[in-house]
Amino acid sequence: GFPAPAGCLPLRREKSKISGTVEVNLPDIMRHILKDGCPQKYVVKNYFYYYLFKFSAALGEEIFYITFLPFTYWNIDHSVSRRMIIIWSIVMYIGQVSKDILKWPRPLSPPVVKLEMRTDAEYGMPSTHAMAATAISFSFLIATMNQYKYPFELGLMAAFVFSTLVCLSRLYTGMHTVLDVIGGALISAVLLVLLYPAWDSIDHLLLTSPFCPLLSIAVPLVLCYNYPKLDYYSPTRGDTTTILGAGAGATVGFWLNNQYAAPAYTGENLGFPLITGTTVVLVLARFFTGLSVILLTRQLMKNVVLGTLCYCYKFPISDLEARRRLEVEVPYKFVTYSSVGFTATVIVPLLHGLLGLI
Repeated sequence: GFPAPAGCLPLRREKSKISGTVEVNLPDIMRHILKDGCPQKYVVKNYFYYYLFKFSAALGEEIFYITFLPFTYWNIDHSVSRRMIIIWSIVMYIGQVSKDILKWPRPLSPPVVKLEMRTDAEYGMPSTHAMAATAISFSFLIATMNQYKYPFELGLMAAFVFSTLVCLSRLYTGMHTVLDVIGGALISAVLLVLLYPAWDSIDHLLLTSPFCPLLSIAVPLVLCYNYPKLDYYSPTRGDTTTILGAGAGATVGFWLNNQYAAPAYTGENLGFPLITGTTVVLVLARFFTGLSVILLTRQLMKNVVLGTLCYCYKFPISDLEARRRLEVEVPYKFVTYSSVGFTATVIVPLLHGLLGLI
């Protein structure tokens, strides 16, 4: 077998009851990841579950947020998208902060096999994947059930399946305990119940208040700069800043569109449009055009903002420790992703109009 690196316990041949994978010391390794410099080797025994839950886990990552949320704004309904983005921002901030206040550790490995390493430095309770999945799926259901005519049972089942898959993926990948996942889903459900009566009032305020742009930027920035301090670095502050930045930029965009473009309110009890070949082409054209602009904006702003911060604070761009400092990480993430949110809600719709895609 392979010798264990210094400081690492020898790997055992042990099947995980949760993930269906096996840690091994054999040369025919199918997958392997690193944890604290020590190899965790495992063989995938069931590829259906492996890819199903790896995909489901991605539904709680940036790649999903940066595609699905703008898609709803460009192709479904502005009011639905606004409600989801606001709920998502609030729920995720509370979830991220709760992790670093409670400081409950993630599951030990072994016995579980961890299939993700990026967020392993974070605490476990509550599962923000579970919170985000519950918030997005059920806020979408609630926002559309009175706006569009479709079977409520079908929407409820879709929301339940979506959130359940994401929750189960956190168990399969070894990143959370059952309690973490249940806690995250319940917290998100409670927040939805508490916020639902104020949805229309919040939406009206964000669209019409002259103070909206200022507060949308100032409040998230204050929250990010006063994020709970940890004894060691974890990606939670950066991820929280990313989420609040995207929400802030989008909110400013909502307000600006309502002030200088057609009102953002929509009618009620609309049926879904007839899906034709032309409709599909338009939807895909809007999506891929918008996504290209968003990704270009993100990369451009990353380079510009990070380069500016490197110049101001006199550190090389390759200095990872310097980039993790509060005075660097917060403006870097916030400016970059607020630009992404603003681009998605203002620049991209303008481009769609110029290209005749509306």
